Amino acid sequence: MGIYEFNVLSKHEQYDLVFSKGQFVDTVNEGSIKYALYSLSYFWVEVSYNAPTNEITGINSFVGGKSLDRYSNVPNKF
Repeated sequence: MGIYEFNVLSKHEQYDLVFSKGQFVDTVNEGSIKYALYSLSYFWVEVSYNAPTNEITGINSFVGGKSLDRYSNVPNKF
């Protein structure tokens, strides 16, 4: 499955696919929001959580760029 097929799925189907077939990679905390990165086929999926309430707040798929940079330990010089 590619990113375009993933994006046309319902949110429920996206979550189900990520949590059943995705490979967990890492998490990043930014304030009260926790971001979890998963690898799925040839793209990345980020699931965001509200840490205090432990509720999922969003899902985002991408192939690279600034969304992926969040998980790098390389300092941002810009």
